[in-house]
Amino acid sequence: MSNDCKKAVVLLSGGLDSTTCLAIARDAGFETYALAVRYGQRHEVEMQAARRVADAFDVRRYEVAEIDLKMFGGSALTADIEVPKGESADELGGDIPITYVPARNTIFLSYALAFAEVVGAYDIFIGVNALDYSGYPDCRPEFIAAYENMANLATRSGVEGASPLKIHTPLIDLTKAEIIRRGTDLGVDYALTHSCYDPSPEGHSCGHCDSCLLRLKGFAEAGLTDPVTYQGKT
Repeated sequence: MSNDCKKAVVLLSGGLDSTTCLAIARDAGFETYALAVRYGQRHEVEMQAARRVADAFDVRRYEVAEIDLKMFGGSALTADIEVPKGESADELGGDIPITYVPARNTIFLSYALAFAEVVGAYDIFIGVNALDYSGYPDCRPEFIAAYENMANLATRSGVEGASPLKIHTPLIDLTKAEIIRRGTDLGVDYALTHSCYDPSPEGHSCGHCDSCLLRLKGFAEAGLTDPVTYQGKT
């Protein structure tokens, strides 16, 4: 794998966090390669958002990995299980919610790692967050550190490469409001993004799932208005 230029693979869901992560990677001078994953999620509208974001950022290459995690189920995002709803982000508890998709980030990072080896990238960006998040175990710093160590043991680039592979998590210690402010400073158009776990057939956000509540809380604390459309609101 050559390292002639500074390249990075960015995992892109089309959501607020991954879009901000892409903006940060570009601002840091990386040539960006975006990877979205269609994994059988019920919120398929996020794939449309990922495409919009990739186009807006003029990424060097955009790929969509096709994985069917519906075969396993076990999550409200991949099985016929009701997405939990609430009225406030304060209601979110400390337990791992049913919207957790088993091993999702482990699988996503594996695809990103393969993509990175092929395009000659030694850097992977993922928008995980350990503060304003829903309690997912694969968003913690311990997981990222362990995966990075494994990646450098399990790949040709890790063994023979000129430099070790680095997994960047620039949002991991930021609140949602801080993430939004950072993205706004970088010129991110959050109207392109989508975060809702249970959107309407028209693609409007529900406003009550964990992801919507955290997003709305972040915009409110940042003193900004969320530009996406919510059901029942104009």
